[in-house]
Amino acid sequence: MLRIAIVTNELPPYRVPLFSLLAKMPGVTLQVILCTMREPNRQWVLPPLDFGYVCLRENVIEKSGRYIHNNVDVIPALHRFAPDVVITGGFNPTHLYALAYALAKRIPHVPMTDGTDWSEHSLSRIHKSIRRFVFARSKAFLAASDGGVRLFSHYQIPAERCFKVPLCIDNELFAAKGTPMRRPFDFVFCGRIEEVKNPRFALEVAIGAAGVLRRRTRILFIGAGDQEAMLRQYAAAHAEVVDAQFHGFKDHRELPPFYWKARLFLFPTHCDPWGVVVNEACAAGLAVISSPYAGAAGELIRDRENGFVCALDPEQWVSRAAMLLTNEETWKNCSRMSVARVREYSYERAALNVVEACRLAVANPPGGLLQQSQS
Repeated sequence: MLRIAIVTNELPPYRVPLFSLLAKMPGVTLQVILCTMREPNRQWVLPPLDFGYVCLRENVIEKSGRYIHNNVDVIPALHRFAPDVVITGGFNPTHLYALAYALAKRIPHVPMTDGTDWSEHSLSRIHKSIRRFVFARSKAFLAASDGGVRLFSHYQIPAERCFKVPLCIDNELFAAKGTPMRRPFDFVFCGRIEEVKNPRFALEVAIGAAGVLRRRTRILFIGAGDQEAMLRQYAAAHAEVVDAQFHGFKDHRELPPFYWKARLFLFPTHCDPWGVVVNEACAAGLAVISSPYAGAAGELIRDRENGFVCALDPEQWVSRAAMLLTNEETWKNCSRMSVARVREYSYERAALNVVEACRLAVANPPGGLLQQSQS
């Protein structure tokens, strides 16, 4: 029996099915150890949890928009579970305590990251030093994307020790089967209505497209955040050229009908290690226009294949959006390719790779030589 402990900051809904699958795999016993059920800037609604988990005593501080967890009680939690391998999903003090426990017990450690070579390129020297320290004491590595594998390579981690655990959704839930072909909205933006997600840029694209198309455009905003009042005011000032509708935060399972109403998904993020909303849009058959500052850009979103990846230049976005909205055949091809590409991102694949990485780590305990490679 392989006993796997996963130490993570919080529990995103899109990771719940992965943990459920892991817990059901033959020969695996799983415990997820949470610093908190939900960080303060999240509005997630979790489904029922059918795997073992422990929520630590919350001890978190906010610094520059990031949450730093410091849960010393992760050590007794690990001791009670007695894992064969410890997976950590970050570099907060809590994760470092878990690494210290693993080293003291001579249990293999596996880091898991959603980060990419781009999202971490500007980290401080101290942050990079911590990563070098952790990686030098780890036996296998879990990355959410090709960008994560590239990140590990910058720390001289061999590719055969890296396993992809893609961020996934329930593709069938978002599939647009049985829905009308007509999509009354040109655009949809889904995410936190905050500066980092760049929602005003999406609205500017809708306004600019109206000028090119010589008609009023329509855009859906799904999400909530501190820029919502500003965005509503800006939309009201341009109501003659754009119909912007705001629907606030929606639970994951409420989202599919909103995607089905739109043709293009706008993802003008300033920084997203991945962007699971892109999975949702692709599964719903939308063409996607994304900034290059998302992990999904160049992987799930392929330029000129199922949409476009382009710099945050409004003229470029307006031109590409207008082309997709007027060329039906191109839009249909992008829609089909979005659906086809997102099928590669499955919970089953992710779960198998987690177990394979853990088995590699257990076969090469701390101090041992690497004896096998990724198949």
